[in-house]
Amino acid sequence: MKPLSAVIAEDEQNLRDELRESLAAVWPELVIAAECEDGDQALAALKRHAPDVMFLDIQMPGLTGLEVAKQASGRCHVVFVTAYDKYAVAAFDAGAIDYVMKPFSTERLQETARRLKARVAETPANLEGLLQALAKQLNAARDYMRFITAVHRDEIRLITVDEICYFQADNKYTRVVTPDRESLIRRPISELADNVDPKVFWQIHRGTIVNINAVAGIVRDIQGHLRVKLKQRKETLPVSERYTHLFRQM
Repeated sequence: MKPLSAVIAEDEQNLRDELRESLAAVWPELVIAAECEDGDQALAALKRHAPDVMFLDIQMPGLTGLEVAKQASGRCHVVFVTAYDKYAVAAFDAGAIDYVMKPFSTERLQETARRLKARVAETPANLEGLLQALAKQLNAARDYMRFITAVHRDEIRLITVDEICYFQADNKYTRVVTPDRESLIRRPISELADNVDPKVFWQIHRGTIVNINAVAGIVRDIQGHLRVKLKQRKETLPVSERYTHLFRQM
């Protein structure tokens, strides 16, 4: 009997590794056919490998997990990967879609494996209507971050998100940069990306999220790479290739 196969789509390398290792522990016979760091790669893996199961991060660069799941509808079983239980709405428990939370729980993954093994012999469900309902619930449920607290020297600052020009990963910390100063917080970029309004804060690099209202324009460096110019800061911010599509209309 052909072993069951899966695709993992998660934009954070350490979380992809953790999910793969956790699945190997609870479901060793499952073959991981591909690992993807964005929605476009996930869609290509769906077409290339025709997996039995897709583990999809809801928020990914390029296509979102919901958009990839729409393409996977009727073709494979879907498990969403999410950091926040606000996403774990009743629609998941309808049975057509499952979910696992970050950080990954062995018990939850065991339950997910059990559910998938029971369903995998069945034709994957048509998810069209369920995904539309889920998207509406997720959009309605979003309560984006309005401020953060950060330590600056001996002072604890309350910074509203409107003040922030950009976030940038800095080893185990994240730099919070406003027009006149910088502060450090102990929250990873991946967590911030899920907590700020994506219409206002754009991820332009693996370690950088910029407030689009703070952007003055786009320039190219001598190598031809895009860089973001800021209205109230002198430095420019590099845009990695995977995010250049955000600026095609500028």
